[in-house]
Parts: sequence; C-alpha cells; structure tokens
Amino acid sequence: MPVDWATAGDETVGLLQTLIRFDTTNPPGNELPLAEHIVKLLVGEGIETRLLVPAPNRAAVVARLKGNGSRRPVMLLAHMDVVGVERDKWSCDPFGGVVRDGYLYGRGAIDDKGMLAANLMTLLLLKRAVVDLGEELARDVVLVATPDEETGGARGMAWLVGEHRDLLDAEFAINEGGRTRIIAEGKRYMAIQTAEKIAHMVAVTARGPAGHAAIPLEGNAIFRLGRALWRLADHNEPVTLTPTTRRFFGELAGIWPEPDEASAMAALTSDDSAAAEKGASILSKTPVFNAVMRNGISATGIAGGIAGNVIPAQAEAMLNVRTIPGQDIEGLVERLRARIGDPDVTVTIVAQGDEAAASDSDSPMFRAIAESARTLDPHIAVVPYLSTGVTDSARLRRMGIDAYGILPFPMVQSDEERMHGHDERVPIESLHFGTRLIFESVRRIAIAGTSED
Repeated sequence: MPVDWATAGDETVGLLQTLIRFDTTNPPGNELPLAEHIVKLLVGEGIETRLLVPAPNRAAVVARLKGNGSRRPVMLLAHMDVVGVERDKWSCDPFGGVVRDGYLYGRGAIDDKGMLAANLMTLLLLKRAVVDLGEELARDVVLVATPDEETGGARGMAWLVGEHRDLLDAEFAINEGGRTRIIAEGKRYMAIQTAEKIAHMVAVTARGPAGHAAIPLEGNAIFRLGRALWRLADHNEPVTLTPTTRRFFGELAGIWPEPDEASAMAALTSDDSAAAEKGASILSKTPVFNAVMRNGISATGIAGGIAGNVIPAQAEAMLNVRTIPGQDIEGLVERLRARIGDPDVTVTIVAQGDEAAASDSDSPMFRAIAESARTLDPHIAVVPYLSTGVTDSARLRRMGIDAYGILPFPMVQSDEERMHGHDERVPIESLHFGTRLIFESVRRIAIAGTSED
C-alpha cells in the first residue's frame, strides 16, 4: 500500500514535538520518562519493544520489527539526550516544540530528536504499510534509542555494547553524523559519514621555579606555557587524504558553486602534486575543509596558579586532538614536542581514542541511501564523508557493523549551526524529506524480494 505522506508528515511533526517536550538535558539526562513513552507507543502498534535501564532514571529502548531472517538486521539509531540551553537567549520555549514560519523549534530538533522522530515514523510505517498487509521483511529492522550520547555514552551505547551486545547484532546501521546541505544556487549535497576522526586529549605542561610574585623569576611556568602555546598556534599537520576524503572532495568538485573552491577540490584529488598542494592551500582557508584534510589540534582549557601573589611551579593547557584514521597519535605528539622545543615543557597523552575501520561506501546500505536521496531529489550529489565529530557509530564499526551517519534534513549552513546553539530548529519540509529518505532507504534493503545488486 502506498504511504499517505501528507498524513505521515503531520504525524512526524507531532512525534517530534512530543519528543522535544521531554526535557532530557544531559547532565543529568533523565531519559526514562521519554523511553517509557516510546515503549508505550511502539507496543501499542504491536512492535516488540524492550526498555533497558542502565542507571536510575536513565534508559534505552530497543524495538524490533521481525523479518524472515534471510538477511541480517538493519539498525536505526538515535539518542534521546540533548545538550543544555540558555533559556534567556531563545526566542521561544526550548522544550515547547514550537512550530513557527515553517520551522519546528526545540532543543534536539536537529540533534538528535529529529532523527529519532524520523526513525520512529519509519518503523511505524513499515509495520502498518508492509508487515500488517502481509508483505514480508527479509531483515529484522531494529530501532535503538540511547541515553547519554552527549557526555560520552558510558550509560548509553557503551553500556549496551557491554551488557546487551546480542541486541545490537546488525549488518548495517543508520545513525547521525553526516549532513544534507543546501548550498548556493539551491544545489544540495548529502554527505554520508562512513568514518570519523579519533578524539584524544593531550596535556601541555610547563614547569619553572616557584616563588613570591614580588620577585619576577626567569623561567616562570606560565610565561613558558604561553610561549609553547604560541608556537603550537602556528602548527599545521600535513594534509592527509583517505579514500573517503578523496571521494568527498573529488565528487563535490562537480557541483560546488564557488569556482575557485571547485577547482581546488579537483586539484587536491588529482595526480599532480603541485596542483594538489595549491588546492589544499585554498581549501585550508575554510575551517571545516581544513579539519577534514588534517589532524586537528584545539586548545580547550588552561590551569595554573594558586594565589595572586605566588608564582606557580607548574601551568598546564589541555588540547583536544582529532586524528585522521590511520594517523599515529604518538607521532603527532612528537611533532608537537619538536615544535615547542623546550625541555621544561612536556606533552602527554592523557586520553586516547580508539580507531574504527571505515564503513563500506559501496555497500547495499550506502547505495540504498544514495538511490533514495536521488529519487527524492534527482539533482542531489551524494558523497562519503569523514566526520570531524565523534558518534556512536564508531562503537558499532568496531563490532563489524557498517554504520552510516546522516543528517537527513536538508538545511543551509546557518540553520545547521544552530545545533547545540540557540533557537535550534528544523525546517518542516526538511523533516518530511528526512523521514521519507530513511523509510525508502530501509524499504529498499529490508523488504523480501528487493534486489541489493
């Protein structure tokens, strides 16, 4: 039976409004009431659903629409928790789910309750328009809604992997992590996250003589740290292209509206080393492109001193370092030490992330997403993407699951940048596009008798 998308669109808007009205700001999270609401909704539709409680008032939901088992499951993943808000800087109630001027406002509208609403609607439509009408699924479709993603996932995906790994068995997963961007001239591209950079924390510690502040001392630890950070501010890691980033830039070059940047993308991925170097220099001026091409180093904290009249013996800065897959964090730290060139300044890895293999960018799932996107918009470009941020997909990839990160809602950059900011919002039409995209992508690979070739 064809889906009535007008009715389904209205239902999705209502779903998202309800999800936003549960305040799941993390910390503390408090996802349990929302999880209980989702369980009630899905059980009421006859969908097998489990509520899992890793800690008081924290919860995860795992729902399963059964297939015939001829193919391994596909997972729809989204998280229920959201980051905090500064209420006085919003034009509306951040937990009101307000619809205004073609947008739905609310904390989580983009990250990640919009995705959760689209996933829920997809599961409901598969149940109503496929399973209930006697059509068979070749795969189980598993919906997973997690807590605690915004603070690292210790009570979310990490806990599920450790305690309920069997529930997560899947061949493919769709999660957050990519983007669908509207650029100049109305052109659109979808970047499907197939890999992500690895996050590490590195401490830069300067030491020097301590004493009374009335007598300035040579080698003051704070001044020493300042000089070290000044040297690091000008440090650039070498350009490193992976198969993912090579395809990303190479295929975007064909639709990019800014001629100089389009030429730079084509040059970067060419076999001409001089042209590639020139292309990289042009693209490096755009922060997001620069971050995709290189290991990234950002100073995020600084500490030192015990009183206004005491010279401290030590001062320390924290660096958030994001390495490209395949790059050695130890080698990067050695380069930082050499750049600083001061034996009284140490550079130490204090937290090291784990790498995950990239998902296959030519798999049936990737192709299903790409084909579904082009069905909805024949002119959209679809490219694989190395994300600079960290998502739960890395944990799934380490389990052998091909996970694909998407932000399925077409948006201009200024709206996307409201994520974690003030007046977060999703265009209603984009919400409809994203819901159809996920439904069609899953339908293509999950309904028995459909081809994956």
